[in-house]
Amino acid sequence: MTSEKTWVGIDVSKASLDVHSLPQGIAFSVSNTETGMMELIQRLHPLAVSLVVLESTGGLERMSVSALQKADIPVAMVNPRKVKGLAISLGKAKTDKLDAYVLAQFAQTIQPQPLPKIKANAQQLSDLTRRRAQLVEMQVAEKNRLSSAPVSIQSDIKAHLKQLKERIEALNAEIQTLTQAEENWSRKQEILISFKGIGPVTSALCLAELPELGTLTEKQIARLVGVAPINHDSGQNKGKRMISGGRASVRCGLYIATLVATRFNPVIKAFYQRLLERGKLKKVALIACTRKLLVILNAMIRDNKTWQAPA
Repeated sequence: MTSEKTWVGIDVSKASLDVHSLPQGIAFSVSNTETGMMELIQRLHPLAVSLVVLESTGGLERMSVSALQKADIPVAMVNPRKVKGLAISLGKAKTDKLDAYVLAQFAQTIQPQPLPKIKANAQQLSDLTRRRAQLVEMQVAEKNRLSSAPVSIQSDIKAHLKQLKERIEALNAEIQTLTQAEENWSRKQEILISFKGIGPVTSALCLAELPELGTLTEKQIARLVGVAPINHDSGQNKGKRMISGGRASVRCGLYIATLVATRFNPVIKAFYQRLLERGKLKKVALIACTRKLLVILNAMIRDNKTWQAPA
């Protein structure tokens, strides 16, 4: 075993994984299958890997992350836009093999924080919440179609809506059963849903996709989710503050929860109204409220306390 630190980039596609390691310059490809994962681990083990970096690809990377974590190899998942910025600075064209090299460079240069180990039940919970989100999206689309559909197909759309409703309800039950099965999750869910605006599905999303909740500072958790405004200043010019990166699924779930909280949670509602009175655009105000909501949830989990509205 070599003691030299090794940084690895893996470009993930549906069929294969292109791998590059630095500083050795080793490059190879394996299939994106269980057999390919076994080969990947066998070839990485002798290299004393410090970190593997992959891009977030909408789910194709999950098998790789799981296999690497089971083999005790640190792995980080990064936003493709950040990697693209590094590629442009290096003057690299876009091919799968070069993408793997750039990801290895990203690992070596930036050294992002490795993902916490994903437990099997956390992966299952994540899969269930994502599938529910997909079905809800279909439901919304079908409802929109129904409003303008010809009479001849309305019965078909209604039948599909009924199926979707039944499947969503079944997933809600599965999600609830899974969160109640683990004592640590059960307590965290109790804390999260005590906050008006957070329901069982959003709390399950946080449990599955944001295990760091309660362990990080306000700024760290905001950056992790992607609700921390980033400066775009140059000289005396003050650019707009914008959010970027982070865990999109969690951010979207909390944004929806914020819409509810601005109506029913007294703290978020008052904060939202103050921002509007100061001339903030609604979307800007909602993002700021999402960040405040996240910071409150983080503190509640950290302190192991349910929500107490201020007197």
